[in-house]
Amino acid sequence: MRFRRVLFAAVSTVVLLIASTTAATAAGRSYRNYVALGDSYTSGPLIPLPRLDPLFCGKSTQNYPSILAAALRVRSYTDISCGGADTTNMTRSQSVFLGSNPPQFSALRANTDLVTVGIGGNDHGVFGTLVGTCPSLRASDPTGNPCQDKFTVGGVDTMKAKVVETGKNVEKVLAGIHARSPRADVLVIGYPRIAPESGYCPKILPFAEGDYAWLNSVEKALNSAIEKAVAADGKASFVDTFGPSAGHDACASNGAAWINGQHTKLLAAAAYHPYRTGMAGVAGVILRHLR
Repeated sequence: MRFRRVLFAAVSTVVLLIASTTAATAAGRSYRNYVALGDSYTSGPLIPLPRLDPLFCGKSTQNYPSILAAALRVRSYTDISCGGADTTNMTRSQSVFLGSNPPQFSALRANTDLVTVGIGGNDHGVFGTLVGTCPSLRASDPTGNPCQDKFTVGGVDTMKAKVVETGKNVEKVLAGIHARSPRADVLVIGYPRIAPESGYCPKILPFAEGDYAWLNSVEKALNSAIEKAVAADGKASFVDTFGPSAGHDACASNGAAWINGQHTKLLAAAAYHPYRTGMAGVAGVILRHLR
C-alpha cells in the first residue's frame, strides 16, 4: 500500500513538472547548456539508478538536476555534483572511494547558460557534525536540548557561527562561476527542511525533543547565510526550498517525506538525505522559480 502511495506521488509530480515546463518555456528563457554543481543534496545518493562518473559520488540519474534537464529540454547537461563536496571542491578535486571527482568548476564553459549550485552544508563539517553527534546525546536528556547545549560555548552558538563563514565561502563560489560562465543564469539552491516545525518522530529523527527546534534554527541560519551571499553577489538568484518543503520533512507520513531519516535505505535514500520524491519536489520549486 505504501508503495502505491509513493508511486502515485511520483507520477503526480511528473505530471506537475510537465505542466510547469510548458509554462516556463512560454514565459521564460530557453536554456541550451546546463551545468549542475553541488553536494549530496544535489547528487542524490542511493536514489536509483546510480551514475558511474564516479560511482562513489552517489550521483543519481533521478536527482533534481536530471529532472530539471529533462523538463527544460536542454541541449547539453553536465552534472558534476558529488556527495561530501564543500565549497573548496569547486576548484579542488575531491577524493572518493575508488576514484576522484574533478574540480566542479571544470564543467563550466563560456557558453554555459544555466548553472544550479547547492553547496555549503558540508563546510566546517556542520551537517556531518549535527547528524553524527546529536542522536547520541538524546538519551542523556530526551525532552531537553543536549545537542544545542554541547555546541553553545560561552553563550555563542558555534554551529551558527560556522554557518556565517559558510556564507562568505559561497560568495567566492559565485564569483568563480561568473568568471567562467559570464552569460549563465546562476541559481543557488537552498536546503529543504529536515525536521518538522512541530512534533517529534524519534524513531526517524533520533534527536532530543528540544533539539528539533534548534536543528531547524541552524538550517534556517544556513539558508539565510547562503541567501545573503546571493544578495551580496548581485548576479545570481536564490531558490528557497525550506519554505516549500513544509509538510515534507523526514517525519511526514504516507509517502509525503522529501527527506529520509536515520536509517539508510538501499534503492531509496542515504540516511538524512533526499528521496526521489524530494528531488522531484525541489525540481518543481526550481521550475516555478524560472517561470
